[in-house]
Amino acid sequence: MNIKKILTIITIISSSLYAGFIASDWIKPDFVPTPHDNRLTQERIELGKLLYFDKRLSSSNKISCATCHDPKLGWSDGISKSIGHNGAEGPRNSPTIINTAYQEHQFWDGRAKSLEEQALGPIENELEMNMPLDKLIPKLKKIDGYVKLFKKAYPNSEITKDTLAKAIASFERTVVSTEAPFDRYILGDKEAISKQAKAGFELFTSKGRCTDCHSGFNFADGSFHNLGLGDGDKGRIKTRKGVEISTGEMKTPTLRDITKTSPYFHDGSVKTMHEAVAICGNGGRFTNAKDLSHLIIDRNLNIDEIEKLVAFLRTLEGKTMDISIPTKFPQ
Repeated sequence: MNIKKILTIITIISSSLYAGFIASDWIKPDFVPTPHDNRLTQERIELGKLLYFDKRLSSSNKISCATCHDPKLGWSDGISKSIGHNGAEGPRNSPTIINTAYQEHQFWDGRAKSLEEQALGPIENELEMNMPLDKLIPKLKKIDGYVKLFKKAYPNSEITKDTLAKAIASFERTVVSTEAPFDRYILGDKEAISKQAKAGFELFTSKGRCTDCHSGFNFADGSFHNLGLGDGDKGRIKTRKGVEISTGEMKTPTLRDITKTSPYFHDGSVKTMHEAVAICGNGGRFTNAKDLSHLIIDRNLNIDEIEKLVAFLRTLEGKTMDISIPTKFPQ
């Protein structure tokens, strides 16, 4: 990066609009976190991609990971609650997997602590892919093409639930956000976003206090909050000495490509970004909700301010990830 661009960045971030933040807060890292026992290789990524799109991983041979996390729909599915095995409706909205590699916890309630652990959950879930692993592993071992690909990807192992999880997780780690107008702006291109969006960013970092939850380049704090939606979902339950002390907390989702992932929130009850901003910025849907997060308070955002915040959120949309979706699978 040349000195002129560095000075431009400093000028933008040092302005009164964004006091307290530095450029590195918003810039995507040059690396994707990976566990030491599952380093990314091209063989593992390609194997994982095939498994991700292969409907044979479900008991009906009709559902794949991509059914609920479709790259054409922002790596979500565009409906309030996902439809799985035999038309069963799931209990929650499908979150995008964009930048999930940078999230410490997986699923809305954070019950999985790695992508490897997460990868197997939907496969076995009877409401989703409904495929017990003790049936899936023998099924995969009968497919010569997969036997060869697993051997290339994991030479010291074979097809097991462990290598299956690792392969899918490897592919998911490549699903990262692409350059958005905001990224060009924060790197010095003052014309990359509109005046309205700039005002929205100011609100985002000041009056709106959006950064209390949506911080960093991924616009997610990695924590859990109860937004007062009143849907009765206990989500992540906090306990103290074995006793429930709060419920209803859900993981903060990324705001990257939020324009592509409607409907919003864990219950999929909100169709527009305007309504989502109003709920988060003005105290939740039910301000007296039990266990409401202390961060969800009424900021008195008016219609014009909400419009500016939405204009800013639109600048977080990047080009659709360039990916070739498999049409042929190992035999």
